[in-house]
Amino acid sequence: MTEKLADRTELDPLLSNGWSQHESRDALTKTFEFKDFVAAFGWMTRVAIHAEKLNHHPEWDNVYRTVKVLLTTHDAGGLSALDVRLAQLMDKEADRS
Repeated sequence: MTEKLADRTELDPLLSNGWSQHESRDALTKTFEFKDFVAAFGWMTRVAIHAEKLNHHPEWDNVYRTVKVLLTTHDAGGLSALDVRLAQLMDKEADRS
């Protein structure tokens, strides 16, 4: 079982980069905007490969060029280091798009 995030300072760089804490869940959220559907879907595909390797999968919705993401670790009952890592990878892949 994955442990809940103890050191919340790990969130600071993410919060400075457009992530926010969900208002009613122990979760991170961010909305990514891409130039078009193909760019959004390509980003989702690259992120899906990272998520599979981490065995940690996002909650996300895609409408055309917009992807809304929510990250939390269900096993831990809230945020974990896996959420921080996946958020970092999402931002890195978005920078490549």
